[in-house]
Amino acid sequence: MKKVSLFVALSLLLVLSACNSKEGNGKEKGSKLEKVQFVLDWTPNTNHTGLYVAKEKGFFEDEGLNVEIMLPGEAGADQLVAAGKASFGIGAQESITDARAQDIPIVSIAAILQHNTSGFASLKKDGIESPKDYEGKTYGGWGAPIEQAVISSLMEKEHADAKKVEFINIGSSDFFTAVERDIDFGWIYYAWTGIEAELRGIDLNMQYLKDYSDKLDFYTPVLTTNEKMISNNPDTVRSFVKAVAKGYEFASENPEEAATILLKAVPDLDEELVKASQQWISPKYKDDAPRWGEQKLSIWQGYAEWLTENDLLDGEFIAEDAFTNEFLPN
Repeated sequence: MKKVSLFVALSLLLVLSACNSKEGNGKEKGSKLEKVQFVLDWTPNTNHTGLYVAKEKGFFEDEGLNVEIMLPGEAGADQLVAAGKASFGIGAQESITDARAQDIPIVSIAAILQHNTSGFASLKKDGIESPKDYEGKTYGGWGAPIEQAVISSLMEKEHADAKKVEFINIGSSDFFTAVERDIDFGWIYYAWTGIEAELRGIDLNMQYLKDYSDKLDFYTPVLTTNEKMISNNPDTVRSFVKAVAKGYEFASENPEEAATILLKAVPDLDEELVKASQQWISPKYKDDAPRWGEQKLSIWQGYAEWLTENDLLDGEFIAEDAFTNEFLPN
């Protein structure tokens, strides 16, 4: 059976065995802060800035929380959150849709970005200006069925033939090395890899997914928790989301200071890249939404419909169960 992501390739034993584990005792009253573990989806970057701002500015403490920000390690963030090994994490609509269709109890509680900032990138000198130009070219990715489906759907809109694209698996290889040596185009997030290209003086052509299909303008990344946390500790969820919202609102309005806070927390990051990326991404946290974190049912339904149309979704997916706006501050 085809799968959307590598989420289901990992053992479900961890999830099933841990779902009955003790989640926590809820927010403690008084001076003692409630300990909360939050797991990132990847190494720290400007998708995560609002979290570090909330920690540095004391927004979590104001809500009675002591938040530990963790890297995912071998187990992904989605697995840790679904299993209750972390109360909150960062995920994406793609993997959550796949997980919910298999009855895995993970829920999106806020959209970090309102629009999909990913797309297919190539060196400008190679002249790939639209999906039609993918014909005869080599794409480098991670070998997931969704990659071929997305590329095919974009090419079909321009009456191009996806069978004329060579697909190779480059895993976690550096995009810049691969595009100079092995491939013609790859799938990137512009806020990081695209900005890095600008700083290197490398001109790219980009085809953003959202420009070709509303159904591919999905939420990535998002804040996640699990159903048990929502049921047993709704006040903690509400307090956490309130603090994180304040962090992203601050980062939206103060990109320079927000970048400095991220660099202070993670000094190994490239300073020039962080500052440039933060300037680019800060306006996109809230974008055209009425408030930071807002999610639309139509976005969740549309992406699931696209997956079904492309035979990429196994199981029953109920969009209303996959996300909630309940914990966003008014």
